[in-house]
Formats: sequence, C-alpha cells, structure tokens
Amino acid sequence: MSLLDRRIQTLLEVHEALLCKKNTPLSHNNGWYQRYENPVLTAAHTPVFWRYDLDPETNPFMMERFGINATMNAGAIKWQGKYLLMVRVEGVDRKSFFAIAESPNGIDNFRFRDYPVTIPEKDDPATNLYDMRLTLHEDGWIYGIFCVERFDETAEQGDLSKAKASAGIIRTKDMISWERLPDVESKSQQRNVVLHPEFVDGKYALYTRPQDGFINAGSGLGIGWALVDDMAHAVIAGEKIVDRRFYHTIKELKNGEGPAPVKTPKGWLHLAHGVRACAAGLRYVLYLYMTSLEDPSKLIASPGGYFMAPEGEERVGDVSNVLFSNGWIVDDDGTVFIYYASSDTRIHVATSTVERLVDYCLQTPEDGLATFASVQVLNRLIDRNLTILNKVK
Repeated sequence: MSLLDRRIQTLLEVHEALLCKKNTPLSHNNGWYQRYENPVLTAAHTPVFWRYDLDPETNPFMMERFGINATMNAGAIKWQGKYLLMVRVEGVDRKSFFAIAESPNGIDNFRFRDYPVTIPEKDDPATNLYDMRLTLHEDGWIYGIFCVERFDETAEQGDLSKAKASAGIIRTKDMISWERLPDVESKSQQRNVVLHPEFVDGKYALYTRPQDGFINAGSGLGIGWALVDDMAHAVIAGEKIVDRRFYHTIKELKNGEGPAPVKTPKGWLHLAHGVRACAAGLRYVLYLYMTSLEDPSKLIASPGGYFMAPEGEERVGDVSNVLFSNGWIVDDDGTVFIYYASSDTRIHVATSTVERLVDYCLQTPEDGLATFASVQVLNRLIDRNLTILNKVK
C-alpha cells in the first residue's frame, strides 16, 4: 500500500469513527429539555470525498481541495423512518449550500447523502442560500422556504457589504427531486419565512419577519402573519404581528420563527429566536410561544425569557454567543427532537416532549417588562414554596 493509499485509509477510518460515536445525554438539565454531550454534525462530519481530491495524480499531497467551514441551521423532517436534516453547509469560501444528513435515531450516526442538494437557479441568480425550513403541508407537498441573499445594487460605490434578502421556495414529494417556485413577493426584506402546515380559511399561511434592511428590523415589529392564495405565486399583500418584540427583552432587536409550529391539543407550539445587543455583539437565544388552534395568528401563551441559550463550548464559534434553530421533529410518542446550531459552527440536538413543552408555555410567567414586575412574580413563587416547605417540616 502506498503512502497516499494509507493516508486515504486513515482519513476514512477517522471519519467513520466520528460518525459512529455514541451521543450520551448530559447529567444535568432544568426539566425543560435534555442536552447531549456531542454535536450531531460538524464540518468534520461531511464526507471525506467532498473535502479531498482522492486522485493522487491531481492531489499528490492529499490535501483538502474543497474546505468546509461549518454545518448549521438545519431544517428537519421525519421521513421513511429516518430523521432527516437539511443542513446549511458553509464552505471556506463563505458560500452556503444545502445537504441532507440522515440518522436512524435522531441523536447520533448522522450521515450525509453522497451529493448536496442542487437548488434550481432563477433568472436573478443568488449569491448565497441558507436556513431552510421544511413543512409537510396538508396539500401533500413538502415545502422548503429559505433565505436568498443578493448584493444590493443601491450600495454606494466601494461598499461591498450591503445585501438584500428574499424568501425562496422549493417543494418535493420524495425528498430527492426539488421544484423551484418563484421567490416570495414582499415589500419588506424577508429572511425568516415559515409555512404553516395547514390551510387557514382556504389559504396558505406564512410566518414572516418584515425588515427594513438586511440586518436591522427597523419598523418591523416582530414575527408576522400573512395569508397567500398560491405557493407557486406567493405574494405578501399585508401582515399582522403575531409575536411582538419589546424593549429590554431577549427579542429587543429582532425575533424570527424557527421551524413550522407543532399542533397540540391546547394550541400551536412555536419555537423562535430572539436577538438583543450586548457589549459582546448580538446575542441569539431560543424561546417558545403558543397560538390558538382556532386562530393560529392569535397569541395565547408567551413565557418570559429564553428557553435555550448558549452554554459552554456552544458560546464559541464563527459568530459567538448564538443559538439558532429552524428544525424540530415530533415522534408519534410525543418526543421532540430540537435541532439547534451554536455560534454558526455546529449542530446539536436537545430532546423533550410535547406535554412538557406545552406545560412550560402555559405555566411559565410572561415577561412583565420591568424589574418590579419580575420581583413580584418571584416573591409569589417564594411565598408558595415556603408555605409548602413549612408544611413538610
């Protein structure tokens, strides 16, 4: 065996050992969810034959030719008995693309399909695509809505940082072949658009995030709601705000819907992200809320504060102090698999149950929007608990 053959064999063995590594639950949790020891996907999980040219004639030093920087922000779906993640994979060239990874249990042993997903191009080519949300709609299609980023031609000469965003749409019935539909038409920039899984008044319903610019929400007041007649020509004519952002909260700067909401006996369960500014930059956390079964645009529960925030190594990465989720899976037994990315670098999983998350939403106090209100909530909890403890004694 040649030295190059040995090098290839070593690369494959190390990669296989990583894919087969068992993921164990962490010993501590707060009762809301269960975190796990290892990320489920990192840049190192991508196939060796993506990153290396294995031909010794064209790669005599067996170096990486297509570098992968990160895996993050994955849409998720249970499909034909497997847990599928439609992952945002970012190359070292800063371009993102989509690739599907599959697992038999949703916790570990995720393996990428041989080829990434090829998204058909439109007449107005995009520079970057990312952050796929997958929705199995009652019309029989699986829709994917994602961010389409292009350079803003209104930028001043020499300013190469100004961008504009729209929401792209694809659909499939087999998770293999994809039909590209026209981008969502909107007066605002849209980076976080999610399709509701059921018709509402005979129309398709979208959760939106209207923004004045690519980064700043500006006059956009929070997570919006819009009805459209046809996903093949989705036009946002008007929006109402479902979940508002507020001063000095976890969603002061902006907030956005994560994956499609989950239907429960007590309402629609939503996972979202909130953003605030701090001395270290922007801090992204995850939070939950619920809307009415009868009117999915009506807020019925809004627990105060964050549901998940970066911990330990999750705080460090390309964009530190960030958690982001656009994918979760609910099993028939009510187990919820929450797939979240940390610091735009890697993907993790946390597990919970529908019953537990609904209880969290309905029993957790809302944000009183001021210190005095928070102390009142805490004092009431202390009073009840001290009464119980005194009875126990």
